[in-house]
Amino acid sequence: MKKYKVGYTQGVYDMFHVGHLNLLQNAKEYCDYLIVGVNTDSLVQDYKKKSPVVSEQDRLTIVSNIRCVDKAILTATLDKIKIHKEIDFDVIFIGDDWKGNPRWETTKIELKKIGVDLVFLPYTQGVSSTLMRCQEKDAVYE
Repeated sequence: MKKYKVGYTQGVYDMFHVGHLNLLQNAKEYCDYLIVGVNTDSLVQDYKKKSPVVSEQDRLTIVSNIRCVDKAILTATLDKIKIHKEIDFDVIFIGDDWKGNPRWETTKIELKKIGVDLVFLPYTQGVSSTLMRCQEKDAVYE
């Protein structure tokens, strides 16, 4: 039996890569049912000030078809308390590259008040959609 019944994680999942897959597979190891929030294009534009390369519908389709994902949803907020009111989950998973971040430390305290744990999972070093975008811009095509 796994430690948690329902787990939740959220991200952009733009240009889906092995780091995304590792996070999702690791999260599923902790819970019976994994729900993944895929950030909407407008949410990404609001907080990252850039548009995803892959559209929200395509990103949702990709994430929905990952074997370890039980349900994928589009989400238009970063507010985990608000999301919890809509989706009942026991735990949120996030990459450990966010450990110590003031926003996540505050979120951890707020989630604990409603009985939700925050678990930091290993971040896959050397791969990110942002890095892939930069490499794409620097690529020379013949």
